[in-house]
Amino acid sequence: MVKVVKSTIIDAPVEAVWDVLRDFNGHEEWHPAIATSGIERSLPSDKVGCVRRFTLADGSVLRERLLTLSDVDMAFSYCLEDTPIPLLNYVAHVRLLPVTDGDLTFWHWESRFDTPPGRETELRQLVSESVYQGGFDAIKEHMRQTA
Repeated sequence: MVKVVKSTIIDAPVEAVWDVLRDFNGHEEWHPAIATSGIERSLPSDKVGCVRRFTLADGSVLRERLLTLSDVDMAFSYCLEDTPIPLLNYVAHVRLLPVTDGDLTFWHWESRFDTPPGRETELRQLVSESVYQGGFDAIKEHMRQTA
């Protein structure tokens, strides 16, 4: 099993960052890799169990299910349902915390998944850099533009 853990500090209040991230279908607004996104069966994007189906800029289609969402903890978890990338049994957790030395946000993002034999390093790097670091960079830019 592969584990990826990344974190960052965002120069924005935790409540403002949470308002953006808690929308499970909102990533097309800030993540450059997402071309389109929609919640299946017209469920609310904050309903545990909802599935977002989205298309990447390269045309790949993925489906992810919201497993948990807590406004109190400013956290959610999700899993991959369908993906062209062999990230098997993928489950991720996102958590935000206020940084009290300034009006900043600490963002912790981690996942665990299996891969086909021999692809652990490649897929760990893909998730760590393309997905997580790409998401961190994109949300930082989004928060700067909306400030």
